[in-house]
Amino acid sequence: MWHDRLIRAAVSNLQMRNLPLEVRFWNGAEYKPATPRLRLNVRHPAALGSLRNPTLGGLASAYVEGHFDIDGDLKDALHMGEQLADAQGERDLRSPLRFPWFSHSRHASSRDIAFHYDVSDDFYALWLDTRRVYSCAYFPEPDMSLDAAQEAKLDMICKKLMLSPNERMLDIGCGWGGLVFHAAERYGARAVGITLSQNQFDHVRSEIRRRGLAGRVEVRLCDYRDLEDASFDKIASVGMFEHVGRHHLPGYFGRMVELLKPGGLALNHGITLGAPHATGLRSGISDFIERYVFPGGELTHISRVLEALSGAGLEPLDIESWRPHYARTLWHWTERLDANLDAARAMVGERASRTWRIYMAGSAHAFSRGWLSLFQVLAGRPRGDGSLDYSYRRDHLYGARAAPGWC
Repeated sequence: MWHDRLIRAAVSNLQMRNLPLEVRFWNGAEYKPATPRLRLNVRHPAALGSLRNPTLGGLASAYVEGHFDIDGDLKDALHMGEQLADAQGERDLRSPLRFPWFSHSRHASSRDIAFHYDVSDDFYALWLDTRRVYSCAYFPEPDMSLDAAQEAKLDMICKKLMLSPNERMLDIGCGWGGLVFHAAERYGARAVGITLSQNQFDHVRSEIRRRGLAGRVEVRLCDYRDLEDASFDKIASVGMFEHVGRHHLPGYFGRMVELLKPGGLALNHGITLGAPHATGLRSGISDFIERYVFPGGELTHISRVLEALSGAGLEPLDIESWRPHYARTLWHWTERLDANLDAARAMVGERASRTWRIYMAGSAHAFSRGWLSLFQVLAGRPRGDGSLDYSYRRDHLYGARAAPGWC
């Protein structure tokens, strides 16, 4: 049978790679090396193509579709998947993320956000921290809990912005409200959050009432391009600009300038590509993410981010890589999802549970390997005379709060 020939070809490929990977096929056939560390249980003939001609995106798709199961540590599975893909000559390939201009229209952006975020609030609550902060945490101490690390992240953002009582702060892409609540309750700010997710909007509005923050915290269901009022003292954008699109970055940062008071500060926190000349992720991964996880997502290198930001009229003041922090965050999320897989399947089904499991573990691997990075860029809108309300010192970040020394 043709299945038998494909199985023999897949086994031959595995033998040449000499990986500690055991494979059991649906018909009873198996491949077992001397000292296996991981086992794949192949459930469907459709998996054979991804084993004979493996790419990371193809292997992830086969897993999501239930063509095989992984019995063992996900970190081992990802390392072996990378070795299989590299053996196919994938090491130097790049898969551009190709989107026409209209893919980031207001309608498309709203649709894409709904696809990713409006899955189920209860599903996200299974593996996020108690604040449901869906972005990179900050681990000044490696053994911190996820909740403590997310609180440290929110506090670091407020410190970088030098947020003061009664200052008006905008959070572009506010998620479930973690930052606007932290800014209002801990720093006395008057915070406005905007989102395109109906689920997130409803949640934040409910939390404003529950916390008694009406008049101090506001949430709006709108696109950043349509925000009417301006004159914010501080602006934060955390885990949102990945949805903007490379060609739209000048307009995105230009809109920040319009919304920010002269002398004010803005912080952009987002994922970037690891290599300056890369146009996308490794072969097959971009297609997988576009299809299953983040339609409309588009990444670029930090150098191009700084170019667009500076060209729009913002001056970079502080640039910090959080790449290892995101790898650690993603493994926390993956482990928490694994601990609640039965509940996740009951909420969103088997396919969606597999999607998020392999997506988050694969992303953790990508950050660990340096294919992806994450930067916090603090910038200011200079006044006409070039001045900015920014301290000469960094004690406000890592030590006792410094007396203001303005430049």
